[in-house]
Amino acid sequence: MLERGHAAVVGELAGGGEWFCAREWARLLGERDRQAEALDVLAPYLATGWWTATETAAGLLEDWGRAGEAIELTHARMLLGHPHALESYTRLLARHGRAREAFDLLVPHVGDGSLARALVDVAAVADRDDEAAVLLEALIPADEHRCDSSWCCRGLDTYTATGLLTTVRERQGRVDEVVVLLRALGDTWIDARDELASLLARHGRIEELRAYAATEEFGRAAWRLAVWLEERGDVEGAVAVYRQALDTTAARGHVALHLARLLARYGRGEEAIEVVRALADAPGGAEDWIVDTLCTLYADQGRPQDALDYLDDLKARRGKEEWELSWIRLPLMAACDRVDEAVEQARAHPDGGTPYAAAHVARMLADAGRTEEAVAVLEQHAPTHRHDLAGYLIDLGRIDDAVALLHQHVPPRPAQRTGPWNDKPPF
Repeated sequence: MLERGHAAVVGELAGGGEWFCAREWARLLGERDRQAEALDVLAPYLATGWWTATETAAGLLEDWGRAGEAIELTHARMLLGHPHALESYTRLLARHGRAREAFDLLVPHVGDGSLARALVDVAAVADRDDEAAVLLEALIPADEHRCDSSWCCRGLDTYTATGLLTTVRERQGRVDEVVVLLRALGDTWIDARDELASLLARHGRIEELRAYAATEEFGRAAWRLAVWLEERGDVEGAVAVYRQALDTTAARGHVALHLARLLARYGRGEEAIEVVRALADAPGGAEDWIVDTLCTLYADQGRPQDALDYLDDLKARRGKEEWELSWIRLPLMAACDRVDEAVEQARAHPDGGTPYAAAHVARMLADAGRTEEAVAVLEQHAPTHRHDLAGYLIDLGRIDDAVALLHQHVPPRPAQRTGPWNDKPPF
Protein backbone atom coordinates (compact mmCIF):
# COMPACT_ATOMS: atom_id res chain seq x y z
CA MET A 1 0.00 0.00 0.00
CA LEU A 2 2.89 2.35 0.68
CA GLU A 3 4.28 1.71 -2.79
CA ARG A 4 0.91 2.61 -4.27
CA GLY A 5 0.50 5.84 -2.31
CA HIS A 6 -1.82 4.65 0.45
CA ALA A 7 0.31 5.78 3.39
CA ALA A 8 -2.68 7.20 5.27
CA VAL A 9 -4.36 3.82 5.30
CA VAL A 10 -1.19 2.18 6.61
CA GLY A 11 -1.00 4.78 9.38
CA GLU A 12 -4.58 4.14 10.36
CA LEU A 13 -4.08 0.37 10.47
CA ALA A 14 -0.85 0.79 12.44
CA GLY A 15 -2.89 2.07 15.36
CA GLY A 16 -5.32 -0.81 15.17
CA GLY A 17 -3.10 -3.75 16.03
CA GLU A 18 -1.65 -4.45 12.60
CA TRP A 19 2.02 -5.18 13.29
CA PHE A 20 3.34 -5.04 9.74
CA CYS A 21 1.60 -1.73 9.17
CA ALA A 22 2.94 -0.46 12.49
CA ARG A 23 6.48 -1.48 11.60
CA GLU A 24 6.46 0.20 8.20
CA TRP A 25 4.61 3.27 9.49
CA ALA A 26 7.21 3.69 12.24
CA ARG A 27 9.98 3.50 9.66
CA LEU A 28 8.24 6.08 7.49
CA LEU A 29 7.73 8.42 10.45
CA GLY A 30 11.41 8.09 11.30
CA GLU A 31 12.37 9.04 7.75
CA ARG A 32 10.18 12.13 8.20
CA ASP A 33 12.05 13.11 11.40
CA ARG A 34 9.09 12.18 13.56
CA GLN A 35 10.96 9.74 15.73
CA ALA A 36 8.94 10.23 18.91
CA GLU A 37 5.74 9.39 17.03
CA ALA A 38 7.42 6.35 15.51
CA LEU A 39 8.32 5.00 18.94
CA ASP A 40 4.78 5.66 20.15
CA VAL A 41 3.51 3.46 17.30
CA LEU A 42 5.75 0.61 18.44
CA ALA A 43 5.15 1.10 22.18
CA PRO A 44 2.13 -1.25 22.49
CA TYR A 45 4.09 -4.05 20.84
CA LEU A 46 7.17 -3.41 22.98
CA ALA A 47 4.99 -3.59 26.07
CA THR A 48 4.14 -7.21 25.33
CA GLY A 49 7.80 -8.24 25.55
CA TRP A 50 7.69 -9.54 21.98
CA TRP A 51 11.25 -9.86 20.72
CA THR A 52 10.53 -8.90 17.12
CA ALA A 53 9.20 -5.53 18.30
CA THR A 54 12.28 -5.02 20.46
CA GLU A 55 14.61 -5.85 17.58
CA THR A 56 12.73 -3.50 15.24
CA ALA A 57 12.78 -0.61 17.70
CA ALA A 58 16.47 -1.12 18.45
CA GLY A 59 17.27 -1.17 14.73
CA LEU A 60 15.41 2.10 14.18
CA LEU A 61 17.12 3.77 17.13
CA GLU A 62 20.50 2.73 15.78
CA ASP A 63 19.62 4.01 12.31
CA TRP A 64 18.64 7.34 13.86
CA GLY A 65 22.02 7.69 15.54
CA ARG A 66 20.68 6.79 18.97
CA ALA A 67 22.82 3.70 19.51
CA GLY A 68 23.00 4.20 23.27
CA GLU A 69 19.24 3.84 23.57
CA ALA A 70 19.26 0.80 21.29
CA ILE A 71 21.91 -0.83 23.47
CA GLU A 72 19.95 -0.01 26.64
CA LEU A 73 16.72 -1.44 25.20
CA THR A 74 18.39 -4.67 24.09
CA HIS A 75 20.31 -4.98 27.36
CA ALA A 76 17.07 -4.80 29.32
CA ARG A 77 15.69 -7.74 27.36
CA MET A 78 18.95 -9.64 27.85
CA LEU A 79 18.70 -9.23 31.61
CA LEU A 80 15.22 -10.70 31.44
CA GLY A 81 16.71 -13.79 29.82
CA HIS A 82 15.42 -13.56 26.27
CA PRO A 83 17.33 -16.17 24.20
CA HIS A 84 17.92 -13.86 21.22
CA ALA A 85 18.89 -10.74 23.12
CA LEU A 86 22.52 -11.62 23.89
CA GLU A 87 23.45 -11.91 20.22
CA SER A 88 21.79 -8.61 19.30
CA TYR A 89 23.23 -6.87 22.34
CA THR A 90 26.80 -7.99 21.72
CA ARG A 91 26.66 -7.18 18.01
CA LEU A 92 25.41 -3.71 18.91
CA LEU A 93 28.26 -3.28 21.36
CA ALA A 94 30.80 -4.35 18.74
CA ARG A 95 29.43 -1.89 16.19
CA HIS A 96 29.76 0.96 18.65
CA GLY A 97 33.22 0.70 20.14
CA ARG A 98 32.70 -1.95 22.82
CA ALA A 99 33.83 -5.06 20.95
CA ARG A 100 36.11 -6.43 23.67
CA GLU A 101 33.29 -6.26 26.19
CA ALA A 102 31.03 -8.03 23.71
CA PHE A 103 33.60 -10.78 23.13
CA ASP A 104 33.90 -11.47 26.85
CA LEU A 105 30.13 -11.80 27.14
CA LEU A 106 30.03 -14.33 24.29
CA VAL A 107 32.90 -16.58 25.41
CA PRO A 108 30.81 -18.69 27.84
CA HIS A 109 28.29 -19.35 25.05
CA VAL A 110 30.63 -20.49 22.28
CA GLY A 111 28.89 -23.85 22.19
CA ASP A 112 25.71 -22.23 20.86
CA GLY A 113 25.57 -22.00 17.06
CA SER A 114 24.26 -18.45 16.60
CA LEU A 115 26.34 -17.08 19.46
CA ALA A 116 29.48 -18.79 18.14
CA ARG A 117 28.95 -17.02 14.83
CA ALA A 118 28.54 -13.74 16.67
CA LEU A 119 31.73 -14.43 18.62
CA VAL A 120 33.70 -14.98 15.42
CA ASP A 121 32.36 -11.76 13.91
CA VAL A 122 33.03 -9.78 17.08
CA ALA A 123 36.53 -11.25 17.39
CA ALA A 124 37.55 -9.53 14.17
CA VAL A 125 36.57 -6.13 15.58
CA ALA A 126 38.02 -6.84 19.02
CA ASP A 127 41.33 -8.14 17.63
CA ARG A 128 40.90 -11.42 19.49
CA ASP A 129 41.08 -13.97 16.68
CA ASP A 130 43.70 -16.05 18.53
CA GLU A 131 41.35 -16.57 21.47
CA ALA A 132 38.41 -17.35 19.19
CA ALA A 133 40.46 -19.99 17.36
CA VAL A 134 41.43 -21.71 20.63
CA LEU A 135 37.78 -21.82 21.73
CA LEU A 136 36.64 -23.30 18.42
CA GLU A 137 39.44 -25.88 18.25
CA ALA A 138 38.37 -27.17 21.66
CA LEU A 139 34.93 -27.94 20.19
CA ILE A 140 36.25 -30.05 17.30
CA PRO A 141 36.71 -33.74 18.22
CA ALA A 142 40.22 -35.08 17.81
CA ASP A 143 38.94 -38.45 16.54
CA GLU A 144 37.36 -39.13 13.16
CA HIS A 145 33.78 -38.76 14.35
CA ARG A 146 31.57 -36.68 12.06
CA CYS A 147 27.97 -35.84 12.95
CA ASP A 148 25.49 -37.21 10.43
CA SER A 149 22.61 -35.05 11.67
CA SER A 150 21.97 -31.92 13.67
CA TRP A 151 20.83 -34.11 16.59
CA CYS A 152 23.98 -36.21 16.73
CA CYS A 153 26.00 -34.22 19.26
CA ARG A 154 24.86 -31.63 21.72
CA GLY A 155 25.99 -28.05 21.22
CA LEU A 156 27.91 -26.75 18.26
CA ASP A 157 28.34 -29.46 15.62
CA THR A 158 31.74 -30.30 14.19
CA TYR A 159 31.03 -28.90 10.75
CA THR A 160 29.87 -25.53 12.00
CA ALA A 161 32.78 -25.26 14.41
CA THR A 162 35.25 -26.11 11.65
CA GLY A 163 33.64 -23.65 9.26
CA LEU A 164 33.92 -20.87 11.83
CA LEU A 165 37.51 -21.84 12.54
CA THR A 166 38.35 -21.53 8.84
CA THR A 167 36.90 -18.01 8.88
CA VAL A 168 39.22 -17.05 11.72
CA ARG A 169 42.28 -18.75 10.20
CA GLU A 170 41.71 -17.04 6.86
CA ARG A 171 41.56 -13.67 8.56
CA GLN A 172 44.87 -14.53 10.20
CA GLY A 173 46.41 -15.22 6.80
CA ARG A 174 46.82 -18.94 7.46
CA VAL A 175 45.26 -19.94 4.15
CA ASP A 176 47.21 -23.20 3.76
CA GLU A 177 45.76 -24.46 7.03
CA VAL A 178 42.27 -23.59 5.84
CA VAL A 179 42.81 -25.53 2.61
CA VAL A 180 43.84 -28.60 4.61
CA LEU A 181 40.79 -28.31 6.88
CA LEU A 182 38.35 -27.96 4.00
CA ARG A 183 39.87 -30.75 1.94
CA ALA A 184 39.60 -33.07 4.94
CA LEU A 185 35.88 -32.28 5.20
CA GLY A 186 35.11 -32.31 1.49
CA ASP A 187 33.98 -35.93 1.34
CA THR A 188 31.50 -35.62 4.21
CA TRP A 189 30.39 -31.98 4.17
CA ILE A 190 29.10 -30.65 0.85
CA ASP A 191 29.49 -27.01 1.92
CA ALA A 192 33.23 -27.58 2.32
CA ARG A 193 33.46 -27.96 -1.47
CA ASP A 194 31.92 -24.51 -1.96
CA GLU A 195 34.07 -22.98 0.74
CA LEU A 196 37.28 -24.45 -0.68
CA ALA A 197 36.52 -23.25 -4.20
CA SER A 198 35.62 -19.76 -2.95
CA LEU A 199 38.75 -19.63 -0.80
CA LEU A 200 41.03 -20.50 -3.71
CA ALA A 201 39.34 -17.85 -5.86
CA ARG A 202 39.56 -15.16 -3.18
CA HIS A 203 43.29 -15.69 -2.82
CA GLY A 204 44.08 -15.92 -6.51
CA ARG A 205 45.13 -19.56 -6.39
CA ILE A 206 43.58 -20.16 -9.77
CA GLU A 207 45.71 -23.08 -10.92
CA GLU A 208 44.69 -24.96 -7.78
CA LEU A 209 41.10 -23.99 -8.47
CA ARG A 210 41.36 -25.25 -12.05
CA ALA A 211 42.74 -28.58 -10.83
CA TYR A 212 39.98 -28.81 -8.25
CA ALA A 213 37.29 -27.96 -10.81
CA ALA A 214 38.53 -30.80 -13.03
CA THR A 215 37.85 -33.37 -10.30
CA GLU A 216 35.06 -31.97 -8.09
CA GLU A 217 32.02 -34.01 -9.00
CA PHE A 218 29.16 -31.63 -8.21
CA GLY A 219 30.30 -28.71 -10.35
CA ARG A 220 30.71 -26.32 -7.40
CA ALA A 221 34.35 -25.59 -8.18
CA ALA A 222 33.62 -25.19 -11.90
CA TRP A 223 30.94 -22.63 -11.12
CA ARG A 224 33.28 -20.64 -8.86
CA LEU A 225 36.06 -20.70 -11.44
CA ALA A 226 33.68 -19.59 -14.19
CA VAL A 227 32.43 -16.71 -12.03
CA TRP A 228 36.02 -15.64 -11.36
CA LEU A 229 36.81 -15.66 -15.06
CA GLU A 230 33.65 -13.79 -16.02
CA GLU A 231 34.34 -11.09 -13.41
CA ARG A 232 37.66 -10.50 -15.15
CA GLY A 233 36.14 -10.28 -18.61
CA ASP A 234 37.15 -13.75 -19.80
CA VAL A 235 33.73 -14.91 -20.92
CA GLU A 236 35.11 -17.48 -23.35
CA GLY A 237 37.21 -18.96 -20.56
CA ALA A 238 34.13 -19.24 -18.36
CA VAL A 239 32.18 -20.91 -21.17
CA ALA A 240 35.01 -23.39 -21.67
CA VAL A 241 35.02 -24.27 -17.97
CA TYR A 242 31.31 -25.03 -18.02
CA ARG A 243 31.54 -27.05 -21.23
CA GLN A 244 34.32 -29.16 -19.77
CA ALA A 245 32.30 -29.69 -16.58
CA LEU A 246 29.32 -30.88 -18.61
CA ASP A 247 31.36 -33.94 -19.55
CA THR A 248 32.73 -34.68 -16.08
CA THR A 249 30.25 -33.62 -13.41
CA ALA A 250 27.44 -35.60 -11.86
CA ALA A 251 25.39 -32.39 -11.61
CA ARG A 252 25.12 -31.90 -15.36
CA GLY A 253 21.75 -30.14 -15.17
CA HIS A 254 22.92 -27.39 -12.86
CA VAL A 255 26.11 -26.83 -14.84
CA ALA A 256 24.12 -26.59 -18.07
CA LEU A 257 21.81 -23.98 -16.58
CA HIS A 258 24.76 -21.93 -15.32
CA LEU A 259 26.24 -22.07 -18.82
CA ALA A 260 22.95 -21.11 -20.46
CA ARG A 261 22.49 -18.12 -18.17
CA LEU A 262 26.04 -17.00 -18.87
CA LEU A 263 25.48 -17.19 -22.61
CA ALA A 264 22.17 -15.35 -22.33
CA ARG A 265 23.77 -12.54 -20.34
CA TYR A 266 26.08 -11.83 -23.26
CA GLY A 267 23.49 -11.86 -25.99
CA ARG A 268 24.07 -15.46 -27.01
CA GLY A 269 20.53 -16.63 -26.41
CA GLU A 270 20.43 -19.08 -29.30
CA GLU A 271 23.48 -20.90 -27.91
CA ALA A 272 21.82 -20.92 -24.50
CA ILE A 273 18.75 -22.55 -26.00
CA GLU A 274 20.87 -25.22 -27.64
CA VAL A 275 22.53 -26.07 -24.30
CA VAL A 276 19.26 -26.41 -22.41
CA ARG A 277 17.46 -28.12 -25.29
CA ALA A 278 20.16 -30.81 -25.37
CA LEU A 279 19.72 -31.25 -21.64
CA ALA A 280 15.93 -31.49 -21.89
CA ASP A 281 16.08 -33.95 -24.81
CA ALA A 282 18.40 -36.33 -22.98
CA PRO A 283 16.76 -39.41 -21.45
CA GLY A 284 14.96 -38.30 -18.29
CA GLY A 285 16.08 -34.73 -18.81
CA ALA A 286 12.74 -32.98 -19.31
CA GLU A 287 12.15 -32.16 -15.66
CA ASP A 288 9.80 -29.28 -15.03
CA TRP A 289 12.51 -26.85 -13.88
CA ILE A 290 14.59 -27.58 -16.97
CA VAL A 291 11.61 -27.22 -19.30
CA ASP A 292 10.67 -23.96 -17.59
CA THR A 293 14.17 -22.59 -18.16
CA LEU A 294 14.11 -23.66 -21.81
CA CYS A 295 10.74 -22.04 -22.45
CA THR A 296 11.86 -18.85 -20.71
CA LEU A 297 14.90 -18.70 -22.98
CA TYR A 298 12.70 -19.16 -26.03
CA ALA A 299 10.43 -16.35 -24.83
CA ASP A 300 13.37 -14.05 -24.12
CA GLN A 301 14.51 -14.57 -27.70
CA GLY A 302 11.08 -13.58 -28.99
CA ARG A 303 10.19 -17.17 -29.83
CA PRO A 304 7.23 -18.06 -27.59
CA GLN A 305 5.64 -20.16 -30.33
CA ASP A 306 8.74 -22.36 -30.52
CA ALA A 307 8.41 -22.94 -26.79
CA LEU A 308 4.76 -23.92 -27.25
CA ASP A 309 5.72 -26.29 -30.06
CA TYR A 310 8.26 -27.93 -27.75
CA LEU A 311 5.61 -28.38 -25.06
CA ASP A 312 3.24 -29.88 -27.64
CA ASP A 313 5.88 -32.38 -28.72
CA LEU A 314 6.65 -33.29 -25.13
CA LYS A 315 2.96 -33.79 -24.38
CA ALA A 316 2.56 -35.99 -27.44
CA ARG A 317 5.50 -38.17 -26.37
CA ARG A 318 4.20 -38.59 -22.85
CA GLY A 319 0.53 -38.86 -23.72
CA LYS A 320 -0.42 -36.30 -21.07
CA GLU A 321 0.75 -33.07 -19.49
CA GLU A 322 0.92 -32.59 -15.74
CA TRP A 323 0.03 -29.16 -14.38
CA GLU A 324 3.69 -28.67 -13.39
CA LEU A 325 4.35 -28.30 -17.13
CA SER A 326 0.96 -27.05 -18.27
CA TRP A 327 1.19 -23.76 -16.38
CA ILE A 328 4.35 -22.90 -18.31
CA ARG A 329 2.12 -22.48 -21.36
CA LEU A 330 0.16 -19.59 -19.92
CA PRO A 331 2.63 -16.68 -20.29
CA LEU A 332 3.78 -18.11 -23.63
CA MET A 333 0.24 -18.08 -25.00
CA ALA A 334 -0.26 -14.59 -23.59
CA ALA A 335 2.86 -13.48 -25.47
CA CYS A 336 1.15 -14.79 -28.63
CA ASP A 337 -2.01 -12.75 -27.88
CA ARG A 338 -3.92 -15.92 -26.96
CA VAL A 339 -4.94 -15.07 -23.39
CA ASP A 340 -8.55 -16.22 -23.74
CA GLU A 341 -7.45 -19.51 -25.29
CA ALA A 342 -4.94 -19.98 -22.47
CA VAL A 343 -7.70 -19.52 -19.88
CA GLU A 344 -9.89 -22.09 -21.66
CA GLN A 345 -7.05 -24.61 -21.85
CA ALA A 346 -6.23 -24.13 -18.18
CA ARG A 347 -9.84 -24.70 -17.17
CA ALA A 348 -10.02 -27.81 -19.32
CA HIS A 349 -6.98 -29.35 -17.63
CA PRO A 350 -7.79 -32.03 -15.00
CA ASP A 351 -6.17 -29.80 -12.37
CA GLY A 352 -7.59 -26.59 -13.81
CA GLY A 353 -10.10 -26.14 -11.03
CA THR A 354 -7.57 -26.34 -8.21
CA PRO A 355 -6.37 -23.35 -6.17
CA TYR A 356 -2.79 -23.69 -7.39
CA ALA A 357 -3.95 -23.59 -11.02
CA ALA A 358 -6.03 -20.51 -10.26
CA ALA A 359 -2.96 -18.67 -9.00
CA HIS A 360 -1.15 -19.21 -12.30
CA VAL A 361 -4.15 -18.14 -14.37
CA ALA A 362 -4.65 -15.03 -12.25
CA ARG A 363 -1.01 -14.05 -12.60
CA MET A 364 -1.23 -14.35 -16.38
CA LEU A 365 -4.38 -12.23 -16.48
CA ALA A 366 -2.89 -9.57 -14.22
CA ASP A 367 0.30 -9.43 -16.30
CA ALA A 368 -1.90 -8.93 -19.36
CA GLY A 369 -3.56 -5.93 -17.69
CA ARG A 370 -6.76 -7.82 -16.92
CA THR A 371 -6.58 -7.46 -13.15
CA GLU A 372 -10.35 -7.50 -12.57
CA GLU A 373 -10.53 -10.91 -14.22
CA ALA A 374 -7.59 -12.07 -12.08
CA VAL A 375 -9.59 -11.03 -9.02
CA ALA A 376 -12.62 -12.96 -10.25
CA VAL A 377 -10.52 -16.11 -10.68
CA LEU A 378 -9.02 -15.94 -7.20
CA GLU A 379 -12.29 -15.04 -5.49
CA GLN A 380 -13.50 -18.53 -6.36
CA HIS A 381 -10.72 -19.95 -4.18
CA ALA A 382 -10.69 -17.49 -1.29
CA PRO A 383 -9.24 -17.57 1.28
CA THR A 384 -6.53 -19.84 -0.16
CA HIS A 385 -4.90 -17.03 -2.10
CA ARG A 386 -6.11 -14.12 -0.03
CA HIS A 387 -2.72 -12.38 0.03
CA ASP A 388 -2.41 -12.47 -3.77
CA LEU A 389 -6.04 -11.47 -4.09
CA ALA A 390 -5.56 -8.57 -1.70
CA GLY A 391 -2.61 -7.39 -3.77
CA TYR A 392 -4.72 -7.31 -6.91
CA LEU A 393 -7.51 -5.49 -5.05
CA ILE A 394 -5.00 -2.86 -3.94
CA ASP A 395 -3.84 -2.50 -7.55
CA LEU A 396 -7.45 -1.73 -8.44
CA GLY A 397 -7.72 0.82 -5.64
CA ARG A 398 -10.14 -1.34 -3.64
CA ILE A 399 -8.31 -0.78 -0.35
CA ASP A 400 -11.24 -1.42 1.98
CA ASP A 401 -11.99 -4.72 0.27
CA ALA A 402 -8.34 -5.76 0.54
CA VAL A 403 -8.17 -4.93 4.24
CA ALA A 404 -11.44 -6.72 4.95
CA LEU A 405 -10.17 -9.79 3.12
CA LEU A 406 -6.93 -9.87 5.09
CA HIS A 407 -8.85 -9.55 8.35
CA GLN A 408 -10.77 -12.72 7.62
CA HIS A 409 -9.81 -15.90 9.48
CA VAL A 410 -7.46 -14.05 11.81
CA PRO A 411 -6.92 -16.11 14.99
CA PRO A 412 -7.63 -14.41 18.29
CA ARG A 413 -4.79 -12.48 19.87
CA PRO A 414 -2.88 -14.41 22.53
CA ALA A 415 -3.29 -13.42 26.13
CA GLN A 416 -0.83 -10.98 27.67
CA ARG A 417 2.45 -12.54 28.65
CA THR A 418 2.87 -14.07 32.07
CA GLY A 419 6.68 -14.15 31.94
CA PRO A 420 9.32 -11.47 31.34
CA TRP A 421 9.37 -11.90 27.57
CA ASN A 422 7.21 -13.31 24.82
CA ASP A 423 7.98 -14.92 21.48
CA LYS A 424 4.35 -14.99 20.32
CA PRO A 425 3.31 -12.09 18.10
CA PRO A 426 0.64 -9.91 19.70
CA PHE A 427 -1.63 -9.99 16.66
